[in-house]
Amino acid sequence: MSTWELTRREVLQRSGLGLGSLGLLGVLADDGRAATADPLSPQGAHFPGRAKRVIHFFLNGGPSHVDTFDPKPALSKYAGQPVPNTLRTERKTGAAFPSPFAFHRHGDSGLEISEIFSRTAA
Repeated sequence: MSTWELTRREVLQRSGLGLGSLGLLGVLADDGRAATADPLSPQGAHFPGRAKRVIHFFLNGGPSHVDTFDPKPALSKYAGQPVPNTLRTERKTGAAFPSPFAFHRHGDSGLEISEIFSRTAA
């Protein structure tokens, strides 16, 4: 049979925490903050709404930035090869693949834009 040996310091610490939590509960109950209301229940808005209708667009996916406005010439160097360990990436995904689309410079700034957006770039 095991016996617990508590020092006076441990007894005072444990009883102090218990009494302190009872005191805190009393203070919060006076403020109405100790209520057991569901925190996920709908609550009133901070400001009254003015919108009559809302149109919500959820666009899942889309073209990659590497295929549109952000060419990565270094990807051609590693095309189809495993990513070297010296290259720091967010996660290892296997092989590197460059964009299959050609990039051309457009406008006064010379921004490289993919052939996907050839009419936008003109």
